[in-house]
Amino acid sequence: MISPSTPAGSRFGAAVLATLVLGGCTRDHEGQGGDPSGPPPAASRSEAGPTVSTEPPAGCPASGVRIRSTGGDAAMGLRALGLELVNCGESPYQLNGYPVLHVFDEEREPVMLRVVNGAKEITSGFDQPARPVTLAPDERATAVVLWRNLVTDSTVVATNGEFLTVAPAAGQPEQEVDPDGPIDLGNTGRIGVSAWKKATT
Repeated sequence: MISPSTPAGSRFGAAVLATLVLGGCTRDHEGQGGDPSGPPPAASRSEAGPTVSTEPPAGCPASGVRIRSTGGDAAMGLRALGLELVNCGESPYQLNGYPVLHVFDEEREPVMLRVVNGAKEITSGFDQPARPVTLAPDERATAVVLWRNLVTDSTVVATNGEFLTVAPAAGQPEQEVDPDGPIDLGNTGRIGVSAWKKATT
């Protein structure tokens, strides 16, 4: 389930660190045998009139959106990982808030940490409030995950996460994304995430 990083990650990471500003499967239909004396077959599509498909395109999750990382960068202990959500469905998709994150260790056990909406406890420039976003099919939204690799207390074991899941919002299906390396939180016990915003390019 892990999505590979793409070349877009390097461009994204450079912009983040330079400015520190945020700114399916197809369904198989098998023929069924039946009693010849049974009811006649259903009307053909042309006879029944047009229908509107509610299935997402092949390769698109049932939620209608696909989430991936766009790569990460690090500078002076600050880590920044880009997230991208693509509306791969056929209907508009609405967002209004922050991605929901869960971090897991190498044994896929949950890492105990505090997720900060916004990043004022981690760095500046990523605290724009959440605003309603409507994505038409094929449009994208982005967010940034931020943390610091700091060890400030030698009596507290440093934490490393190896796996990351992201949901568009609370109660929505999670998707596993590639964290582009370890989530090396030191012993800070926290990770930040910016609000979703519509991608302009």
